[in-house]
Amino acid sequence: MSEDATHLPERGKVWHRYVAIGDSFTEGMSDPDPTRENAFIGWADRLASHLAGIAHAAGSEFAYANLAVRGRLLADVIGPQLDAAIELGPDLVSMVGGGNDILRPKADLDSIAGRLEAAVVRLRDSGADVLLATPTDPAGAPLLRHLRGRHAIHSANIFSIAQQHGCYVVNQWGMRALRDFRLWSEDRIHMTSEGHRRVALNALSALGHDTDRADWSTPLPPAPVLGRREATAANAAWARTHLAPWVQRRLKGRSSGDTVIAKRPLLTPVEPS
Repeated sequence: MSEDATHLPERGKVWHRYVAIGDSFTEGMSDPDPTRENAFIGWADRLASHLAGIAHAAGSEFAYANLAVRGRLLADVIGPQLDAAIELGPDLVSMVGGGNDILRPKADLDSIAGRLEAAVVRLRDSGADVLLATPTDPAGAPLLRHLRGRHAIHSANIFSIAQQHGCYVVNQWGMRALRDFRLWSEDRIHMTSEGHRRVALNALSALGHDTDRADWSTPLPPAPVLGRREATAANAAWARTHLAPWVQRRLKGRSSGDTVIAKRPLLTPVEPS
């Protein structure tokens, strides 16, 4: 594909073979699957159900694989995961990676963007459409708000790559509803089921299909304001329960996904929503 071949992707297509690659966000952490122990659903699974319904309505079959694993860095997402995804012969791939890399003190945002773009080129050359996603705006997040500048630059890079190579983009940065702590789990890093549901509908809209935009973009009603004492106690509990273990894993060079394998490694049918 020529470097100056800037174009917009086709809207509202019917896809038949969707593969998701990424980290804990795409694995679906904190959106528990009631049918499987210690397993998650997540936005990509929910999106697959929507796409299955669209394909079935058009008289077509649909299959889905999810190769994402929590804790994975971009090197894994655009390395082994990408290789496995291309082998499956998809016509749509969602690729969300780099979020864990950005948390590193010496993150090189230009390198992350360049490697991500090279992966996009591989997918586009394979014939697959590509769905990317920006990070959320961490303006009010206790742990991540100091990374807002990095997230903003990464978001700009995502949009630039998408424009250059005809990709779709889930604009999470612009989802003001996601600034509400009630759409995030107790670890303050992963979304609740409602957060994942909303992102899935945002993704479906980004792919050019009709959704009730107000349903997924409208913020929740205002939450009660915590007093200083309650907020301090909540932050201390979170630090003990979630932050300290995360720091310990980093110091030991370990990841929460070290013993985790892809939950859906093969393309299989999906129950339509």
